[in-house]
Amino acid sequence: MLLAILAVVAAGAAAEQPMPKEDVVEVPAIGPGLCVANVFQSNMVLQRDQPLNIWGWADPGEELTVSFGGQQASAKAADDRSWQVTLQPVPARSVPQTMSVKGKSTTLTLENILVGDVWILGGQSNMEFPISNVDDGELEIVSANFPQIRLLTMPVGKGFDSMHSFERLHEWSDWSKQHFRKGDWDICSPETVRDFSAIGYIFGRRVHLAAGMPIGLIDASIGGTTVETWTPEDVLRKIEGAETKALLKDWDDRIAAFDPQADLKARVSAYENHLKSLQAKGQPISADSQPPKDVRPGPVGDRNRPGYCYASVIKPLHGLAVAGTLFHQGFNNAFHGSAGARMYYQVFGKMISTWRQTFSNPQMPFCIISLCTAGEPQTRDNFLVPMYDAGINIREAQYRTFLVLRGAGDKHIGFVSSFDLRKSWYHPQIKIPVGERAAKWALVTRYELLKGRDAEAWWLPPAIRKVDVVDDSLRLTMSTEVKTRDDSDGRLLGFAIAGQDRRFYPADVDWLADNSKDNRNRPQYDRSILVLSNRFVPKPLHYRYAWARNPLGNLVNNRGVPLAAQRSDDWILEETPVKIATPKDMPEDAARRHAANQIRKELERDDLARRVQEAEATLGELMPLLEKANAEAAKRQEASDRKPTPQ
Repeated sequence: MLLAILAVVAAGAAAEQPMPKEDVVEVPAIGPGLCVANVFQSNMVLQRDQPLNIWGWADPGEELTVSFGGQQASAKAADDRSWQVTLQPVPARSVPQTMSVKGKSTTLTLENILVGDVWILGGQSNMEFPISNVDDGELEIVSANFPQIRLLTMPVGKGFDSMHSFERLHEWSDWSKQHFRKGDWDICSPETVRDFSAIGYIFGRRVHLAAGMPIGLIDASIGGTTVETWTPEDVLRKIEGAETKALLKDWDDRIAAFDPQADLKARVSAYENHLKSLQAKGQPISADSQPPKDVRPGPVGDRNRPGYCYASVIKPLHGLAVAGTLFHQGFNNAFHGSAGARMYYQVFGKMISTWRQTFSNPQMPFCIISLCTAGEPQTRDNFLVPMYDAGINIREAQYRTFLVLRGAGDKHIGFVSSFDLRKSWYHPQIKIPVGERAAKWALVTRYELLKGRDAEAWWLPPAIRKVDVVDDSLRLTMSTEVKTRDDSDGRLLGFAIAGQDRRFYPADVDWLADNSKDNRNRPQYDRSILVLSNRFVPKPLHYRYAWARNPLGNLVNNRGVPLAAQRSDDWILEETPVKIATPKDMPEDAARRHAANQIRKELERDDLARRVQEAEATLGELMPLLEKANAEAAKRQEASDRKPTPQ
């Protein structure tokens, strides 16, 4: 008995040993003998109404049979051990089912499988951002008892060395200094949802409640990543844009120039110099201190190397049947000025097309969630300086991609803005409304649950159809009526206008008066036409709307869907309002920073000058009124002084 007790205690102590600060793999991407790709597990959701590709590995030449939902399909493993079968489409089913894979001497059994809709959640950290960190997240967590929602978070993977599967592991994060369990399908519960994508969970929760079918959510997002890393390298190589070619050449040059041994030698030298510095200062040296010994891969192993994350995270899912994708990204593409934004536009549409091919559906629903806010909010006083920000150009590229695809007849492309939620952080915690907005798009376009003639108004941003210059104003004809998000005072905020000098001013905005009055003699307005003006812009040419990373902007349609950030001009960021000359031979990044600093100073001066102009104009309007009031007060005082004093 004592030995048994000691054995239990010893086992418990071993279980409590901390894991090493590195990835701890529980199930390899490809196991020995008969196995399936790790996306196929107990507790998963399979996609309804589409052919189901199931794949895995076995001994070369081994014959096997996959059974599911009353169907069977057989295959023979190839020389490289790979096999694949395809099952016919099956309808949604919330009753758990079992899949078996029977080989020569082994049978694999996957249990508790549901059939419904599987959604991919792509992008970077604002998609990855967990529900536990958002406003009202704890309320969502304790409410997350949804056994028919299943959750899978993809691991980072092995880059270009990734296979047609992925590891199931405890993934170490140097950023968070902890392990995260990745690669396992979980039943949605308060315990399993805590670290899951907030936007993805809210979207899935709403769709599940409305559609009443099982929902599978696959979080395939990685923080700090760029659009080019989510696009296959061979696709990028075919893009003719000068900016994309320059990006690829830069990466090629960096990879070719990197010497792993020279890098290690430099790090060892830096370590030794650090020890000498500590000794010279009389400071202790840690007993655990060791010189670097690892040989780093350099740029070739960088997560933002073009094509890396596609190969690492998306390609292992190639051929999986899914319902659609949400994609929320852009922050790490906002550091390279207008050239970086032009590259983004060249790549983004190609990325969408490639993902659709990867999931075997050229019309796969794809919802673009535009770049969220960052930094302090734009105000009327601090209006121009925030307009100098490449992040706005990324947001513009995302909206333009949506407009081009939709204009070409793509009925499955969606768009959701998140800039109007106005949180002063690059990880804004207001995620719940974003997930709900994406769900509205899905409920209208895929599930057809929000119906009616104006059903698209639940998600489709109002569009500016026409711009006319009329006298000293711009007249914008909208696709629908618009209003303010908060109708408390009706002030339409967020537009700026400029003339030929490229100097923007906040616009005074109103609906177009239609020269009629209601039965109470109040003027009537056409709320689908906006009139933009500013007394200091006598000949306006162009407008911008919500043109800041954390912008003013409160226009929505009658369903509360915000007008997207956009502009009518094509002026280059680094040349608005003026082009700054940079010293000869200055490196490109340094030249961009130099120009940015100079232009921001120019914009700050313009803001001050405009505020002085406004103050002077206000004084000019108020002084006659004050003088009149003072004169009337003087007359009243004089009349009072002439009255006899009561005895």
